[in-house]
Amino acid sequence: MSMITEKDFGTPASPATQMVNLEIDGFQVIAPAGTSVMRAASSIGIDIPKLCATDSIEPFGSCRLCVVEIKGGRGMPASCTTPVAEGMVVTTQNKKLADVRRGVMELYISDHPLDCLTCAANGDCELQDMAGAVGLREVRYNPMGENHLQAKKDESNPYFTFDPSKCIVCSRCVRACEETQGTFALTIDGRGFDSKVSPSQNQPFMDSECVSCGACVQACPTATLMEKSVIDHGTPEHAIITTCAYCGVGCSFRAEMKGSQVIRMVPNKDGKANHGHSCVKGRFAFGYATHKDRITKPMIRKSIKDHWQEVSWEEAINYAASELKRIQAEHGKDSIGGITSSRCTNEETYLVQKLIRAGFGNNNVDTCARVCHSPTGYGLKQTFGESSGTQNFDSVMKADVIMVIGANPTDGHPVFGSQMKKRLREGARLIVVDPREIDLVRTPHVAANYHLKLRPSSNVALINAIAHVVVTENLVDEEFVKSRCDIESFNKWRNFIADKRHAPEATEAITGVPAADIRAAAKLYASANNGAIYYGLGVTEHSQGSTMVIGIANLAMATGNLGREGVGVNPLRGQNNVQGSCDMGSFPHEYPGYRHVSDKATRQLFEQNWGVQLQPEPGLRIPNMFDAASDGSFLGLYVEGEDIAQSDPDIQHVHHALRSMECVIVQDLFLNETAKFAHVFLPGSSFLEKNGTFTNAERRISPVRKVMPALAGYEDWEITQMLSNAMGYPMSYSHPSEIMEEIARLTPSFAGVSFDKIDQLGSIQWPCTDEAPEGTPTMHVETFMRDNGKGLFMLTEFVASHEKVTQKFPLILTTGRILSQYNVGAQTRRTENNAWHSEDLLEIHPHDAEDRGLKDQDWVGIKSRAGETVLRAKISERVQPGVVYTTFHFPESGANVITTDNSDWATNCPEYKVTAVQVSKVTHPSEWQQNYQAFSERQLELLTKE
Repeated sequence: MSMITEKDFGTPASPATQMVNLEIDGFQVIAPAGTSVMRAASSIGIDIPKLCATDSIEPFGSCRLCVVEIKGGRGMPASCTTPVAEGMVVTTQNKKLADVRRGVMELYISDHPLDCLTCAANGDCELQDMAGAVGLREVRYNPMGENHLQAKKDESNPYFTFDPSKCIVCSRCVRACEETQGTFALTIDGRGFDSKVSPSQNQPFMDSECVSCGACVQACPTATLMEKSVIDHGTPEHAIITTCAYCGVGCSFRAEMKGSQVIRMVPNKDGKANHGHSCVKGRFAFGYATHKDRITKPMIRKSIKDHWQEVSWEEAINYAASELKRIQAEHGKDSIGGITSSRCTNEETYLVQKLIRAGFGNNNVDTCARVCHSPTGYGLKQTFGESSGTQNFDSVMKADVIMVIGANPTDGHPVFGSQMKKRLREGARLIVVDPREIDLVRTPHVAANYHLKLRPSSNVALINAIAHVVVTENLVDEEFVKSRCDIESFNKWRNFIADKRHAPEATEAITGVPAADIRAAAKLYASANNGAIYYGLGVTEHSQGSTMVIGIANLAMATGNLGREGVGVNPLRGQNNVQGSCDMGSFPHEYPGYRHVSDKATRQLFEQNWGVQLQPEPGLRIPNMFDAASDGSFLGLYVEGEDIAQSDPDIQHVHHALRSMECVIVQDLFLNETAKFAHVFLPGSSFLEKNGTFTNAERRISPVRKVMPALAGYEDWEITQMLSNAMGYPMSYSHPSEIMEEIARLTPSFAGVSFDKIDQLGSIQWPCTDEAPEGTPTMHVETFMRDNGKGLFMLTEFVASHEKVTQKFPLILTTGRILSQYNVGAQTRRTENNAWHSEDLLEIHPHDAEDRGLKDQDWVGIKSRAGETVLRAKISERVQPGVVYTTFHFPESGANVITTDNSDWATNCPEYKVTAVQVSKVTHPSEWQQNYQAFSERQLELLTKE
């Protein structure tokens, strides 16, 4: 627990290593060169009054409150814009300075409402604080003169208000929008007395380009921009640092509280993943945790046609355990399994896989990474020796060329997207590889040098063409390859990739990308001092997902773009703990730390610690579980924090499998789509109600800390422990820190991790070992993680997807995410984020729309060989002709009704990104939508008592 106010040094820290000696008010100060006088003074406890300055943005020097005197200098310079100098002598306080500051403050107050006692910022207002600091006691100006006191308040945004009558035109919000977020949605309109903050072109915030990241609200020194939650409930009185439970960026937040009520979530300035920035989800969309839809009582039923019965925890746990044991007794020990959660903590995920392996007696455990980044785990493990990204997020600030493949950082990973945009504004070059025009292709002050607008399913052909240019035009980093890579594998790969069939001219017919663009982009990346690759689900969710990951790894090794800052291969993980769920052993073939279950030494280590004999054969993957359920051999499933009935492909097959099971146990916050097929519901806890850790996309293990009591009485790890005990496998942990101690004891890459160390350092990037006691920001610095320390090149033959366009299905559907919604939407749909995106739409190119007689907002049927659904059309040139695009955040949309059972050859990751479809105008929902709506309505009715 900490105090509400964070120290504000006024200006950002200087990165310089050279130190400067100076004197401030008689005190000797040593500060890095480039440090402002204001920050140097603040570092020794002298806080110079300020209003336009804050340490999250560059100094501006407009408010004139921070003036100082410098011996031998002229006038009174602003301390925020004046850098320290050797031998400088600074005076921050005397009568002359005090008079100037009071005069400036008097002018501010003369045009400011004097409603401090009823203002939402009372007690948390810098203007109020500075008036006291400068000793302002009267305002001599006529209050009836011209002013802005009647300016109309803008309440259009669901999360914050904009009251221009209280604005002092300090420009902090404008600069935060530009420097921190990079959206440039705010500006100062007018001149002199008429100057005012304007969203876009004097529009309401909701109609402007604002993305509601909250940077402007955080920067505002008055009540001009204020959270509605603070207006409604008052200022918070204590704060607890925790980690966001949305995407894989893993932003650190200060949960600012009144008792056990969260008033607001404020990004933590010391957060190493986000550096005090946030997005609309993490900053504002936390209300789902206390939403009326939360189920807080355990429930059971015999059949999914029956009403739910609320029961005690003891009865629910015993019933669940008895059903699982009954199924095993009747159908064998392999007839049950479980799915871990990428939204739960490392400790909770570890316990679920331990329960399944040691308590159920099999390896039938899988996780949502199966349907997203399992090809990353396979491809990077094969080539580099470790199933994770190579860099930290800050590494992007040293990249000279950035290649973004199949990812949309500004929507999917917005805080990192903002950091990337900052580097691009500084001059880094950008290559975007995507069938759709994402925001990064052209956004304020950022434009891609090359947009390789490939056809969906042609990824491997494109990466081979880029590598072909590197090899045939002598762009290989021969020294890196010779010293760091397996030469035999490289020579085979070089001969393979140099073949003319991989030339850009030969692959142009496959990819649709002009050969000249491929050659130019390849040269740009390969010739950069530092070239960095960032990729997302547009790489992995293909039938050749693993091949494409390998192709990316080959390219990075061939160009020497590994093992230092500014380079690397960086998968942008989708969920808050999907990296952690994989690290914790959630795949059926791997124990924690990515060690195969067939490895005798590893298996014996776990057997000795867990006290049971473990199975040497991998268990069922999620698709195998569904197939086995349909044929009657897999009948019991424990699902913690995943919604497979919405998120998995070919959803009609999934629903049939769930209906075929005899005991489905769902542990979650809400009656999600999977819970509608369940027989036992165990109410889970949100991230605000538990202790533990999340691991983000950069391998950063961050603290999750309990800020309010668990609404259902237990944290998720406690529920798993109770189920394990009821199954006959004893667990007796008293706190998640004990679980982490066990993880560290059994997992080499986590050997140095503990709650105490995380609290001390703030976060840790694994591997954390004796050799790297504070973690590893950059992987593969001197050697790769493979047994021989050498990077392995692998051949990447392009194999066309089985999913092809035909006369019957002439378009390709691909899918993605949008900024305001998250994954299956179970959290964000229960917040005000619906104001931005309340339904999934189908983007279609104007040419394809015209051919079908479609207009914007028409209802359209989308039909594939797997099924049919209906969405509203959005005519857009973002997609290329022949390609349509949708999101998957709303269950009634049925996006996964039409996705097929095609999957990656190595990992079974579904081919979400390539589905052949036909689109036509319709007037009513599809048959599936109508049937599923009736089913869902009936399931909600069954929540009520008979």
